[in-house]
Amino acid sequence: MVRTAKLALEDGTILTGEGFGAKTIKSGEIVFSTAMTGYVESLTDPSFKGQILMSTYPLEGNYGVSSEWYQSDDIKVEAYIVRQVCREPCHPKSEKTLSEFLEEFDVPGISNIDTRALTLKIRELGSMKAAVATVDISDEELLKIVEEQPRLEDMNLVEEITVKKPKVIQERKEYNVAVLDCGVKKSILDNLVQKDVGVVVLPSSASVQDILDLDVDGVLISSGPGNPENVDKIQDTIKQIAQKMPVAGICLGQQIIALTYGAKIYKMKFGHRGSNQPVKDLATGKIYITSQNHSFAIDEDSIEDTDLEITQINLNDGTPEAIRHKNLPISCIQYHPEAGPGPHDSKKFFDDFIETIKNY
Repeated sequence: MVRTAKLALEDGTILTGEGFGAKTIKSGEIVFSTAMTGYVESLTDPSFKGQILMSTYPLEGNYGVSSEWYQSDDIKVEAYIVRQVCREPCHPKSEKTLSEFLEEFDVPGISNIDTRALTLKIRELGSMKAAVATVDISDEELLKIVEEQPRLEDMNLVEEITVKKPKVIQERKEYNVAVLDCGVKKSILDNLVQKDVGVVVLPSSASVQDILDLDVDGVLISSGPGNPENVDKIQDTIKQIAQKMPVAGICLGQQIIALTYGAKIYKMKFGHRGSNQPVKDLATGKIYITSQNHSFAIDEDSIEDTDLEITQINLNDGTPEAIRHKNLPISCIQYHPEAGPGPHDSKKFFDDFIETIKNY
């Protein structure tokens, strides 16, 4: 039986489609991703916390869902919007359908939406507050839910998803890395494990002493959701720990490090989300095809009066994609070198980080 669902936007738009997944109402900031594969990885990516994800690729769910592809313990998006949902997937690893997956974690989905038109609207007006309802509700009530929700930039989403206590991923080795969890993906941890280093995940609010007590050789500030300016305490920790050991940052981690050393951050109109973003290394001229998912970016002009320098740029819009500190062992990237799934062009980031640790 077809289940009617509604999507409401803060500009007053109401779209009607077919519901799948959980029977509920969820609100968040609507964003789109241009990736052609990886819906399981995207749905479980902590960086999407607080957001309603729309896929521009027209068919989702065709290869089902496997827990092997999860990037966290559950779905992190608030709701999911697709043009067409496949209800009879075909893949040897598939354990459940996309609809069953969403239902399991109380997440609503809406299909039969003109995602091309909606993408154009977001590109024109920018990301906006929205809500998805897969249960009966009036247009007026749904729009009120949209209006009353807080804006993404005003929320501390990292606080909601960071680990509450240290978690050992790989026991101690010759070299050891602490990951400050701002919303770390499983594939980031997997890449560190593959480099044969000890890995421990810490809350984003971990103190300098918490890190030193673990006797680690380097610190990685992870990716994650929301506004980097709202992540408590972490900047002071970075300033002190970078005097003692190498520090690296991925995505939100780069933005936090940029803020720590005096650069400014701004919210992008609709962000970068997808697996085909071209990035140029300014030293070598090499082009990387990268996977990205972020709403905020570094203000390029604000870098000039700091001890940071831009090392890579986005070829689509010129935004900074990598920075490093001129004097301290700090290097960061805005995109996702772990790319699960996605291009592997930039996995060298992990090699460079571990090599810096070994040579420090």
